[in-house]
Amino acid sequence: MFDPKAYRLNDEQTLLITKARELAQTNFAPRAAKWDREAIFPMENYRDMHKAGLLGISVPKANGGSGADYQTYSLAAAEIGRYCGATALTWNMHVCSTLWSGPLADDLDMDASTRADHERRRAVHYKRILEDGAIYAQPFSEGGAAAAGGVAFGTEAKPVEGGWIVNGKKIFASLSGSADYYGVLCTETVEGEKASRRNTLYLAIAAKSEGVSVVGDWDPLGMRGTVSRTLIFKDVFVPEDAALMPRGVYFQAAMRWPHMFMTLSPTYMGLAQASYDFTVKYLRGEVPGMPPVKRRMYPTKQIAVAQMQVKLEQIKGIWFQAVTEACANPTKEQVLRAYAAQYTVMEGANELAALAIRTCGGQSMLKTLPLERIYRDSRCGALMLPWTAELCLDRIGREALYEPGEKDD
Repeated sequence: MFDPKAYRLNDEQTLLITKARELAQTNFAPRAAKWDREAIFPMENYRDMHKAGLLGISVPKANGGSGADYQTYSLAAAEIGRYCGATALTWNMHVCSTLWSGPLADDLDMDASTRADHERRRAVHYKRILEDGAIYAQPFSEGGAAAAGGVAFGTEAKPVEGGWIVNGKKIFASLSGSADYYGVLCTETVEGEKASRRNTLYLAIAAKSEGVSVVGDWDPLGMRGTVSRTLIFKDVFVPEDAALMPRGVYFQAAMRWPHMFMTLSPTYMGLAQASYDFTVKYLRGEVPGMPPVKRRMYPTKQIAVAQMQVKLEQIKGIWFQAVTEACANPTKEQVLRAYAAQYTVMEGANELAALAIRTCGGQSMLKTLPLERIYRDSRCGALMLPWTAELCLDRIGREALYEPGEKDD
């Protein structure tokens, strides 16, 4: 998707991204229809990723991982999304546990003692991932404004000797029932104080912990293989060493590293590319399992492909720029561009899929072909917190017109 020379990628980045693409193309693509049809988690793909070292792609090199930065991970995830959206989207939840606690946390302020404790704790999590193939989820949504950053999380952690007691629930919890650990964002309760976003904790709760349960069905429009059922936490004891970030660091990250909330977008960048790829192969008579009938000679088809190519390049351009400049303390322009990139990818992926269906015609609606699944998967992206399409537009308009602290008289 992103030529190393044209996009100025180094050899190490190219190797990791190529590994992701080749594994997804060879192993994940043939299985994608099964995960979607049966709404089951792609565990077989995760075993493959563990063997390939991709579960630890963003684990720091000092801890035995590949040490991929934000940009490198994003490009690798886009390549996986190109072949299996559900695998890419759930892999994002897993990788964020290492990306946020690793290179992102390294950019944030901690005193020496806090940083030493953090490095000791995260090494435990990284070892589980690299050696045992442990899968980490990242349940976020609760059905209210917390996931969008508007209020404190309703899931609460009460301090007790040696750790916390956690109570609450998470909805649309991808990997529920399949992950080994849930990276739960919750609010530490402080006696006599109102719940505050400043007291957000990021805790890795073992799936086998007493009081953890998975409830409800999972039969959605798209992204069926994510198996995002509801998680319930009832009086779950979580030890201190389970913290993925020290106290106060998540809130600092949310304020200073806003691109951390853009990591859903690579999956949809891959889906946008997949729609274009399918259309070209279909019109050239190169879709496996179909008669080699060419349809490329019709001017209407050629114009449609041209429109798709233009839109795809527009999406890739703004998205690549945004993931490349992701950093701590971005400028106002960089933040606005991140919102714009998120909106462009999430809406554009489905627009490309819709145009692909119209261009390829009736056969493209068949479930025996991937375009029908790509269309359904891509339709869901604009709905996903914390940066839904609507929130992106709202924030772009407001933050473009107001400087911090400005009000109308």
